[in-house]
Amino acid sequence: MTKEDKVVFLKDPNQVLEQLIKNFIHESVQNRRIQLDHGRYWEEPLVGFASGLDSLFFDYKRIIGSFHLTPREIIAHALKEKGKELLLPEVEQISVISWILPTAEDTRKSNRKEDRFPSKLWAYTRDFGETCNNGLRRHVVGFLEDLGFVAVAPILMPSFQFIHDEKVGWASPWSERHVAYACGLGTFSLNDGFITPKGIAVRIGSVVTLLKLTPTEKKHRHYKENCLLFRNEKCGKCIPRCPAGAITENGHDKDKCHEYIHSEPLNVKRLSYGLQNPPPACGLCQTGVPCESEIPRPDLIA
Repeated sequence: MTKEDKVVFLKDPNQVLEQLIKNFIHESVQNRRIQLDHGRYWEEPLVGFASGLDSLFFDYKRIIGSFHLTPREIIAHALKEKGKELLLPEVEQISVISWILPTAEDTRKSNRKEDRFPSKLWAYTRDFGETCNNGLRRHVVGFLEDLGFVAVAPILMPSFQFIHDEKVGWASPWSERHVAYACGLGTFSLNDGFITPKGIAVRIGSVVTLLKLTPTEKKHRHYKENCLLFRNEKCGKCIPRCPAGAITENGHDKDKCHEYIHSEPLNVKRLSYGLQNPPPACGLCQTGVPCESEIPRPDLIA
C-alpha cells in the first residue's frame, strides 16, 4: 500500500474497514458452498467498533471470569511475541473490530424443518462457513499489519482454548458474543445466542488492533433487550426447538447443550453429510424462532 493509500485510510479507517469486511464476504470464494451448490454461506455483514478501554471489557473479568482477556492484554501479548512492550501512551489507541455474519436464507429455511439434527446446509455452514470466518479474520489482520498496525484475531491465537469454569460453565478467554455486545451490534437472548438487527442465526468474528477507531454507538439499554421473553412477551419459541432440553424459561444449560452437540448420534449425522471431522453444530434454537433474522417487534423496546 502506498503512502497516499494510507493517508486515505486514516481519513476514515472505520468506513474502509467496514467495506473491506463486506467486500471479502461478497467476493471471496471461501464464502461459496463449492462442495455443494456454490451458494453463499453468509449474507452481508454488520460491522461495529469499540475502544479497547471500554469498561465492558473490564466488567467481563467479573461477569465471565478472570480468565477473559481484555483488548489491552491481547495487544500486550502480541507485542511481547515480537519482543516489544506496550507503552502507556499506546493504550488509548487500542480498538476492537467486530462483525456479524448472517446465515444465508436458504440455509436457515432448511434448518427450520429439522427437529433433531441440523440440516446439511447448516452443518456445512458451521464447518466451511466458519473456515470463511477465519479467512476473514486473517484478511483483516493482514490488511492492518501491511499498514504497520499491530493486529490480532484472538480466536486464532495459538494459546486460545475453551475451558469449563465452575461459575459460568463452558467459556472462552475471548467471547465473540460479548465482544459484539461491546461493539453495539446486538444483545443476548434466552438461549445464550446473540440477537442482532440481522437476527440470531449468525456467526461472529473480531480483531483487536493498535489503531484508534471511532466506537459504534450503543443503542441498547439492557443486555437482553432484543429478546421478546425479556420484554415480558409470550415467546420462548427456542425452548421446544432444543433437542437436548437445554433451554428453559430460566435460561440455557451449557452442559446439556455441550453434551448433545458432542454426542455420537449427532456426530454420525454430520459424517453422513460427507463432512470430515466436522465441528459441533446444531443451531435449531436459532431457526424457526421470531428472532431468526431480525429483532422481533422492535417497537416494544421502550
